[in-house]
Amino acid sequence: MSQGLPAAGSVLQRSVAAPGNQPQPQSPDDDDRKVRRREKNRVAAQRSRKKQTQKADKLHEEYECLEQENTVLRREIGKLTEELKHLSEALKEHEKMCPLLLCPMNFVPVPRPDAVAGCLPR
Repeated sequence: MSQGLPAAGSVLQRSVAAPGNQPQPQSPDDDDRKVRRREKNRVAAQRSRKKQTQKADKLHEEYECLEQENTVLRREIGKLTEELKHLSEALKEHEKMCPLLLCPMNFVPVPRPDAVAGCLPR
């Protein structure tokens, strides 16, 4: 500091900046109130940070669970796709030798209760 001027934010400057706001002498009760208010604020801030951390942890756990579920579902899709491919190939092979499809009489529309049962030998 040069030339002995008061620091920015000092009591002198604050009283000049707000003329109706003259500093009051501090009593021990005022000091106690400040300390209690600061302590209360510190505890509230800790609680808030803890709550925020817990929320972030919960979201991370949910994310991990969803990732695992996604992996399981993708595997299931792969298995079902393979099964569909296998069954489609089996159906094509069956169609080549199915007596119902080979018989010309079957091209006449006749109501059948169960098409699969019609392919089975009687």
